Amino acid sequence: MSAASSTTPGSPQASSDPRPQAGRPDAALDPQVAQLLDLIARAKRPPINALDPLDAKIAYEKSAPILDIAPLPVHHVQDLSVPARDGHAIGARLYAPREASWADPLPLLLYFHGGGFTVGSPASHDPLCRLLSMRADCMVLSVDYRLGPQWRFPTAVHDAFDVLAWAYAEAGALGADPARIALGGDSAGGTLATACAVEARRLGHAPVLQMLIYPGTCARQDTPSHRALAEGYLLTAEMIQWFFAQYLDQDSSRDDWRFAPLDGGGSGADVAGCCPAWIAVAGYDPLHDEGVAYAAKLRAAGVPAELAEYPGMIHDFFKLGRFVPAVGQAHDDAVAALRGAFGAA
Repeated sequence: MSAASSTTPGSPQASSDPRPQAGRPDAALDPQVAQLLDLIARAKRPPINALDPLDAKIAYEKSAPILDIAPLPVHHVQDLSVPARDGHAIGARLYAPREASWADPLPLLLYFHGGGFTVGSPASHDPLCRLLSMRADCMVLSVDYRLGPQWRFPTAVHDAFDVLAWAYAEAGALGADPARIALGGDSAGGTLATACAVEARRLGHAPVLQMLIYPGTCARQDTPSHRALAEGYLLTAEMIQWFFAQYLDQDSSRDDWRFAPLDGGGSGADVAGCCPAWIAVAGYDPLHDEGVAYAAKLRAAGVPAELAEYPGMIHDFFKLGRFVPAVGQAHDDAVAALRGAFGAA
């Protein structure tokens, strides 16, 4: 990760705790992020949690491209179908930056989109997956796992595990190198990526990286960052609870490590022996503290974990690159983490 001054908006810094404290001025926000939040407040559109789930899905898909970077041209994009354990066909979108073959296989990133297990799709995260594919010189397999409320926990986890096993089994046929597979995801997708890292270890696989972008990791949203940032920073406490109401089959599922790898059931997932991690957290994100804590959990178990702090950013900032230029630094850092894990120069 590139070195940066702690005063550079949006840039990662080494501070152990860059969170906004009570009474800290909003000047710590990236200026473009502050402007964006003001525009959203002025628009007075109903938040996603005020919509019914179907309308929320439609609204998210329509709004996703507005603030995101322009999609990069990619050599090859293909929609695939992966069999699930219950016979369902899981959709997936494969990106390739160039031709691959048995003789010259490409690394592969298995990617899970965010959206609170309720909204989002490979289409909503298409620009990000294109960027990662082209700049990290890897295939990206973006998974269209099933969403709530039609499909509740643990269906999304089962879909993620089934695609994980399939990706390793079919890597050669795809032109991917099974020795250079990484896992990644943002927000809820980051939760699925953490679970896949544990499942990969169980299956005897060795992913080279888990790239976790503002992941959800805790059973209950009671950290200091959740309390301090409950409203006003795009992702609100009410929104988080609405998402989980669509996803969870019962409240006790919060204690399942596949939902809460940090502390589900008291101790969370057994992460010893899991693959190294790169974890991005935003200073003005309610999920900030659980991302930091998960990095600490991995390190305590002997798993290398690099924590990238972006103090001036908010949740979902990886998809705000059209409006917030400083997001480019985070994209650069994610690409560097992938290339380093894949062994690229």
